[in-house]
Amino acid sequence: MTVVTELFEGPRTQLRIGGDWTAGDGELDVIDPATEQVLAAVSTAGVEQARLAVDAAAEAAPGWAATAPRRRSDILRRAYDLMLEREEQLAELIILENGKSYADAIGEVRYGAEFFRWFSEEAVRIMGEIRTAPRGDKRIVVLPEPVGVSLMVTPWNFPSAMATRKIAPALAAGCTTILKPASDTPLSALAVADILAEAGAPPGTVNVVMAKGSSGVVDVMLEDPRVRKLSFTGSTEVGRILMEKAGRRILRTSMELGGNAPFVVFDDADIEAAVQGAVVAKMRVAGETCVAANRFYVQSGVARQFTDRLTEAMAGLRVGPGIDRSNDVGPMINTAAVEKIERLVSGAVDDQATVCTGGAAPDGPGYFYQPTVLSEVAPDAAILGHEIFGPVAPVVSFDSEEEAIEAANNTIHGLISYVYTGDMNRAFRVGEAIESGMVALNRGIISDEAAPFGGVKESGVGREGSHHGMEEFLELKYLAW
Repeated sequence: MTVVTELFEGPRTQLRIGGDWTAGDGELDVIDPATEQVLAAVSTAGVEQARLAVDAAAEAAPGWAATAPRRRSDILRRAYDLMLEREEQLAELIILENGKSYADAIGEVRYGAEFFRWFSEEAVRIMGEIRTAPRGDKRIVVLPEPVGVSLMVTPWNFPSAMATRKIAPALAAGCTTILKPASDTPLSALAVADILAEAGAPPGTVNVVMAKGSSGVVDVMLEDPRVRKLSFTGSTEVGRILMEKAGRRILRTSMELGGNAPFVVFDDADIEAAVQGAVVAKMRVAGETCVAANRFYVQSGVARQFTDRLTEAMAGLRVGPGIDRSNDVGPMINTAAVEKIERLVSGAVDDQATVCTGGAAPDGPGYFYQPTVLSEVAPDAAILGHEIFGPVAPVVSFDSEEEAIEAANNTIHGLISYVYTGDMNRAFRVGEAIESGMVALNRGIISDEAAPFGGVKESGVGREGSHHGMEEFLELKYLAW
């Protein structure tokens, strides 16, 4: 077994419950997707540990809710500082357990840290209101209060940033937390919990439990009446299940679910800028993100030019382990991810699509797939109806603006869309017509801790980031005075 020993005197591998690092009732191997070697064995929770985590969060909740906002702010700001001080070690941990390129990993650490800074600033700006009732018989007093114990379930593709994006607003609002990280990538989440403890987060405010089969552990916590909030990032399929379970107890929920992002290029766009944006939107984290461009709709007058330039750019990307900083594209998370991509590409080729570059998984070790461009993709091809979650760009041509909007909206998802055009009137017209919670106009990256992140339709409910993200962890109490 290969175990990482250089990071923080070895990465944390135990459960975090209350103020203690503790063993669970089992173990789970964490695999390096670039080498297929075991990095470490982490403790896993059973029903007993899940209940203990809720006990710890519930016990800490009254004291944390009563903690002065400035104190909560100072702890989050210290966590921000610590993350940046250790960004190289944290990035290496992400590379090892997730497979990201160095650029993507260091970018995630910095992005994740920003949530601690942003919500440290928001913690001291929680505002209520007081006003005279229209009838003049009373004052209407509105007080924001913490929701309470908050359960968070995070994915493997942003193992550090998804933890900070959820924990930071919860702590800022005065809620205590229980984090259930993805079993593929628990080490980064444990490192975040370690940093928060060092920054001064009191025992019980941040608890972390891993699980082999997560449904049983999550179910126990969802059924506990002391848990009042569920925040989940992951697939639409799992989100549906969790929403149904949360609905039994009328829990507050935030759901950031799957995407099927259209990338629309009009013939008046700056094609070089569009290609650069397409590579960023498609290849960040090797395409394994919910905001990855998934369907490329290019107006017929520039379709060939765009496809040729995109093919050239994608073919020039270097594939390999992220531990080598010269590599641009790391591995997929596991072999099942590669097999899914292979099925989707094969089906598109069977439907007469042309492989312009890539189109295959290289020989191992590692779960790699070549950056791929498909042209002449049929408008009704199956690949366009699935979230690829990999480095594959299917290109479809269109003629009219109306056709592009109809194609972009032809999905159950509505997380993010990308629009490239030289006409700003068209940019806003199309941006407003496309059914998605976020629209990137002439840019390939959109995430920002100060902006509301989230989708419509079956891409989720609620928002993360910005001041809206903290509202997800606050309840409004009305006092009539």
